[in-house]
Amino acid sequence: MTSTLNTKIIYRFLGITAILNGFFMFIAYPFSAFHNEDAKWGILNAGIVTIIIGALLFFLNKPNSTNIQKKDGYLIVTLGWLILSFTGMLPYLFSGTIPAISDAFFETISGYSTTGSSILLDIESMPKGILFWRSATHWIGGMGIIVLTVAILPLLGIGGMQLFMAEAPGPSTDKLHPRITDTAKRLYLIYVTLTLAQFLLLKVAGMTWFDAINHAMATMSTGGFSTKNNSVAFYNNLPFVQYIILIFMLIAGTNFVLTYFALKGKIRRVFESEEFKYYFFGIIGVSSIIAIIIIFFQDSNLQTTITHPMVFGKVESAIRHSLFMVTSVVTTTGFVTADFTMWNFFATGIFFALFFTGGSAGSTSGGVKIVRHVVMLKNSFLEFKKALHPNAIVPVRLDGKTIPQTIVFNILSFFIIYMLIFVLASVILTLMGLDFLSALGAAASSLGNIGPAIGSVSPVNSYAHLTDVAKWFCSFLMLIGRLELFTVLILFTPFFWRKN
Repeated sequence: MTSTLNTKIIYRFLGITAILNGFFMFIAYPFSAFHNEDAKWGILNAGIVTIIIGALLFFLNKPNSTNIQKKDGYLIVTLGWLILSFTGMLPYLFSGTIPAISDAFFETISGYSTTGSSILLDIESMPKGILFWRSATHWIGGMGIIVLTVAILPLLGIGGMQLFMAEAPGPSTDKLHPRITDTAKRLYLIYVTLTLAQFLLLKVAGMTWFDAINHAMATMSTGGFSTKNNSVAFYNNLPFVQYIILIFMLIAGTNFVLTYFALKGKIRRVFESEEFKYYFFGIIGVSSIIAIIIIFFQDSNLQTTITHPMVFGKVESAIRHSLFMVTSVVTTTGFVTADFTMWNFFATGIFFALFFTGGSAGSTSGGVKIVRHVVMLKNSFLEFKKALHPNAIVPVRLDGKTIPQTIVFNILSFFIIYMLIFVLASVILTLMGLDFLSALGAAASSLGNIGPAIGSVSPVNSYAHLTDVAKWFCSFLMLIGRLELFTVLILFTPFFWRKN
């Protein structure tokens, strides 16, 4: 490492991250203890070991300077996610529920990255404490434990703007408050409040309290881990459960700044956002097309694609499942009420295209993000205009504001790199044994943090059949996808390590 990196502050942050992760493991312990599961000792020991690791990193690295530079921020975020994943798999390993390291790491990073892909074949047979920990990894990763760390930095005398900028999802970061720490606190207050609200609503709608808290954590993080083998399809005979999850998926995929304004009663600010209008009405439009396909053009009856009988009739079921599955894919949540690959090829093609959309910037969703698509479309139309009027100066505008050309270039670069990685990853996965269709699905799903895909990794299948090498490779795709490519890939560039 070069002298430009504040290595001690980096190790110190990794220590804080591990300590917090260990305490979260302790929260999972009572769920196992209550059911008198053997896994409780694995969870407890994993928490103790994680806290010890964190304490050693923290107390053995007292920095001379508490200033965090951009380089430090990128390393802290990337390495922080890795230490989360490597320590987060300890409950699986220590309890023996997922004994293979490649499987345990895959399940863990799928949780923290809020991807929701799983190697488990029988979820319902897992201990309750492990299932809670599995959902907790979603909830921790959803907003980003780095933001949580930022919120307590004043206690340590350390400033954290560089961390927030490296972790915050999307091409830009709108602050709710001038001070970054207050922003982080407000974000988590919204996050916790919405999680609790959904938990209570799901309980009232018919879920058990355990299933309700797990699904609430997985929804608000746009993660998708369920406590049921059939995911949310288990509740196809409880439509209100699915409608509640649908609404909260929509909220979770919305920019948290807009959610903040909505909670403050400033609804007009929400619908003034161009990105939100594209996001919301796009979901409605695509869902309408899918519903029509299900009602009029599906060869077999809707009941063949779901687990339980239709409750309110075929039309309502078609509308509900189309809305749910489109929202689940767009927000990258990954919950499943039906296998969209069983509807028809046209519907499958639409869903595959949705893998490359993503939710709103500033939300917990993954993917490319709607705002990037909006900017790219606007820039493309302006290029046509410039072809006719080459001397005209016509800037790209969003919400009435001019977008700097540097941001436009950044977005175009991001999308090009994103698609190049997708193509390259698809080819690599075919070399690792996947058929072409499954390789496309696994690459798009892992990079976009989606979960269910197509081929052998469809919504009703797991990733257990992948080779160990393929699981590690998909784990890497999940990481770079969750951290928006540049945060991780910049570490592989030679100029990152040069002295300034």
